[in-house]
Amino acid sequence: MNFLFAWRYFKAKKSTNAVNVVAWISMLAIIVGSASLILVLSVFNGFEDLVKSLYSSFYTDLKISAQKGKIINVSAEQLKQLSTINGIAVYSLLAEDNAILQNGDLPTIVYLKGVDSNYIRVAGIAEKVVRGKFELGDADNPQVVLGVGVENAIAAESDKSVLPLSAYIFKKDEATSSDPMNLVSTENIISSGSFAIQQEFDNKYAFTNLAFMKRMLALQPNEYTSIEIKVSDETKTELIKQQLQRLFPGNYIIQTRYEQNQSLYHVMRMEKWVIYILLTLILIVAAFNMVGALTMLVMEKQKDIHVLKALGANNGFIQRIFLSEGLLLGLLGGFSGILLAVMICWLQVKYKLVPLQGGSFLIDYYPVKLVATDFLLVLTTILVVALLASWFPSRKAALQPIELKS
Repeated sequence: MNFLFAWRYFKAKKSTNAVNVVAWISMLAIIVGSASLILVLSVFNGFEDLVKSLYSSFYTDLKISAQKGKIINVSAEQLKQLSTINGIAVYSLLAEDNAILQNGDLPTIVYLKGVDSNYIRVAGIAEKVVRGKFELGDADNPQVVLGVGVENAIAAESDKSVLPLSAYIFKKDEATSSDPMNLVSTENIISSGSFAIQQEFDNKYAFTNLAFMKRMLALQPNEYTSIEIKVSDETKTELIKQQLQRLFPGNYIIQTRYEQNQSLYHVMRMEKWVIYILLTLILIVAAFNMVGALTMLVMEKQKDIHVLKALGANNGFIQRIFLSEGLLLGLLGGFSGILLAVMICWLQVKYKLVPLQGGSFLIDYYPVKLVATDFLLVLTTILVVALLASWFPSRKAALQPIELKS
């Protein structure tokens, strides 16, 4: 019943045109606020998906590494049991460390990862090769795939390489040797290709084969620096992690993709919430307009309030009428704003209306992604703001005494 009164008041022509103007202004502010929230949150979702897709090419579903130091000891029995864990699609053994790659007189520091043949099934690096091929060679004829930033730093042409690069790596077992020549392993290595993901990886990493890296680091047959794992069902990652913790107790740390990039994901989530809070201020401004519109409506409908009270309506019923009026303004504005935002997002996806400036990014337009939880969040925010804005005018209306004479 109270919504019926609210709807009639919303549609009815007011005696003072200013009441209509203020009501439509408050609704317009809610439309702008809700549309802005959905659009900005959708852009954040789009960039988050883009970043996650880039990182998923490099970081794997699970990673086992040393809790202290860099080396882990992995027995043949542990590898056998690792293969039997339900949900693990494939795993790769790695030996990695800092190294110096030199092309003629141009050296650069890289993080050199030695990987086995399973690695191309665990991570997506091979799909990001832009020049040459993802070929790593073997222990006697090692090859290296460079990040494009590393390739530029040493002025190498990976797909046209004639002369080998020089690789320098500190040995682990000779760290206290008095002979400086025993501290460093030095070998030649041929570049076979280059990959491009993003600068963080392109300027830092290079890939070679596992056997070559183990020889360079003087590792024992059962020594590695990490094991990277691909799961068949990402929803069971945590369950598989628990099984791995039982298989690898002690000096091991097992991390999911999120935990390997926890700081990045935390910053992205915080940025999204900060933007949400800032844009909510638009809705708060709209709430002030709504307070004014409802206060003027209460003054407009004083005679109706007196008649309803004379017919037996209590204060709660009167208050619910004007609370419903505020909710009606909020919901109509909110749904209109969300519909507008959905249309803009669709146009952005289809026609790329808003480009990214500079031309140096991986895509040339703002990515957007609509998420159902964002709609729920925005609608809930609008309802809360509308209720708070309606409370004072509706309470004022409810407390008016019965007065039938003018």
